[in-house]
Amino acid sequence: MINQQLLTSPHRHDGSSVRTKMLWVCVSLIPGIACYTWFFGPGILIQCLLAIVFALLVESVLLKIRKQKLSVFLLDGSVYVTAILFALMISPFTPWWINFIGICFGLVFAKHLYGGLGNNIFNPAATAYVFILLCFPVAMNQWPSAIDGPSQETSIKNSFKYIFLMPHDSYSENNYDSTSSATPLADMQNRLAAMEMVNEIRTSSQYGNYAGKGWEWVSIFYLLGGIGLIALGVISWHIPVAILGSVFAFSLIFNMYDTNLYPSSLFHILSGGCILAAFFVATDPVTASATPIGKLIYGTIIGGLIYAIRSWGAYPDGVAFAIIIANGLVPMIDEYTRPYIIGEN
Repeated sequence: MINQQLLTSPHRHDGSSVRTKMLWVCVSLIPGIACYTWFFGPGILIQCLLAIVFALLVESVLLKIRKQKLSVFLLDGSVYVTAILFALMISPFTPWWINFIGICFGLVFAKHLYGGLGNNIFNPAATAYVFILLCFPVAMNQWPSAIDGPSQETSIKNSFKYIFLMPHDSYSENNYDSTSSATPLADMQNRLAAMEMVNEIRTSSQYGNYAGKGWEWVSIFYLLGGIGLIALGVISWHIPVAILGSVFAFSLIFNMYDTNLYPSSLFHILSGGCILAAFFVATDPVTASATPIGKLIYGTIIGGLIYAIRSWGAYPDGVAFAIIIANGLVPMIDEYTRPYIIGEN
């Protein structure tokens, strides 16, 4: 009888590791985070630091409960990436305890209950964000207004005020001053619902050349970091191209149909978390499709859902919802897009 173990193909390690890939992801996020801080103040840096501290604490407790080695899983870098991506999804004015609740939910219910790294179905950062968005909508919908540089002391003061000092029962729209506003996506959605036209809305000082003031530059710097990941071979081009291409195509079609009702393609791509999701969140190797054709299908589904939720849904930016839905479809996508194996019947 032939030993079945001898029938498996030989494999050659490419020298990469989880730690190396996670390190490059963190490095590639630096340009976007720096630009974010320049336009919107230091609140995002505080949120990233808090998320990392909370994630390390929660991860350590969960690993102890599961009797896993802390040194192996705390040093592979995956928990840092989850924490930073989650922090970049939430508002810089999010109170610290909501940050903590989100991290706990994401790591417990989207990672460790499935068996930890490599076994989870849903992206932990996206899952955490969706959970707190549904539970704390008012506190999550207040964002800083664009500023002209990092020297604005009022921004630092207000960041600490909203994150650490505001009582938990005082989060209402009336308690936020002029330093906060809705995101361009939320503003566009609300004013379109009030029967205003896109060209009229775009005359507001909140908007830049193509999207929201400041936000379009943040997206461009995320794009530069994402291209760097592709050049380094950390991620493939399939998912980002499919997501951005489908968002661009859908928005172009509807914009051509009615420019007064549907914003341009560049507005959608450079607003919200579209580029961040395309290069950094949806490309998570554990929860994304693994086949070349499957990645294109997976990315197209995400892009289509992002546009649909933004245009006709209740939430102004449907990035996290789209990723979670597509995560659930990955097993079926991979099953029907597996490459043919030579010798297989």
